[in-house]
Amino acid sequence: MLPDVQNLMDLQQADREILRLKDEIAALPKRVAAIEEKLAETKAILENAKTAVKADEAARRKYETAITDLQQKISKYRDQSLDVKTNEQYKALLHEIQFAEQEIRGNEDKILELMVNAETREKAVKAAEAELKEEMAEIEKEKAEARERTAEDEKQLAEWNAKRDKARAAVDADLLRHYDRVSKFRGTGLAEARAQKCMGCQVMLRPQTYNEIRSGNILMCESCQRVLYFDPAHEAAAEPSTAPHHRRRARPKSDAPQAWFYRSEYGEHGEVFLGFVNDSDTSSRRVYDFNTGRQIGDILVREGKYALAFPEDLTDAIRLNGSWEADEMEEWGAEMPTPALDVLHADLQAARSDAAKGRGSVKHESAETVPSEHPAAS
Repeated sequence: MLPDVQNLMDLQQADREILRLKDEIAALPKRVAAIEEKLAETKAILENAKTAVKADEAARRKYETAITDLQQKISKYRDQSLDVKTNEQYKALLHEIQFAEQEIRGNEDKILELMVNAETREKAVKAAEAELKEEMAEIEKEKAEARERTAEDEKQLAEWNAKRDKARAAVDADLLRHYDRVSKFRGTGLAEARAQKCMGCQVMLRPQTYNEIRSGNILMCESCQRVLYFDPAHEAAAEPSTAPHHRRRARPKSDAPQAWFYRSEYGEHGEVFLGFVNDSDTSSRRVYDFNTGRQIGDILVREGKYALAFPEDLTDAIRLNGSWEADEMEEWGAEMPTPALDVLHADLQAARSDAAKGRGSVKHESAETVPSEHPAAS
């Protein structure tokens, strides 16, 4: 294997491990914070339970004091009843005594109710204390594990950073810039070429391209732009899948409300994909860069079906298979997602393969998919 390719493989592995370790280091404090948050909730429950117990005790003392005061009043009224001169005075004192006794019974009922609730309150306090103790032990354990794991991860991170720096220093500067650029947009900048296919985007490679890679040349995938490499160890396993495909590529439907085209030259932009969508009496056009999937310019809307509204865009264009919901395309924003871009690349490759096998021409395919006698059926 070429030194540059091996160094890129080492670099890609280092990048992945560094990302994994950084994610793990960032996640550990979040785990501890989540436990501490639960701990705070348990503390709040315990404090509320204790507050409720104290409130009940204060209420009980208030009722007991009220009963004592009422008993003193009753004693006073009875002493006064011994000195009264008339039945009216006696009845009045007797009424006061009965009223005080009634209030005593009401306070005693409230005290009894508090005594019944006291058992429940005490159980709630004990349960909250037990849970708090258990959670405090758990969080201390989690913190200790987090500190150990963080220390180990930081040690490994330093080692992988050193490996990454060493690998980067050993790669050709231009190749490294290309790898970095593709990695930024696709997550990985390196892919294996196996069974005449790029394993990064699953698009078939041209036979000449595949043979050159097998011969030791460094080439990029035309579809996803990843740097391709060949691993002889996988050649035997890949042989069955290199058998020629006899299934013919599906032709785009001429009456589809959405149409996609490829143009090798589009003004100053070079290779592009064009997406058209018919909507009632209007149609829209989106233009995307062939390699990056970035949208070029704004969405253009014209009256009529796209075949009539945008005839200048269909010259020397290759009709492709592709269809996405309008809402999904709106979510793309300024860049087509990689899966959608890969679908168009794969179908373009299939169209070219069919043409190479004599199944049809890839040039002026728009004339076939948009018949002149039915220009609006797109």
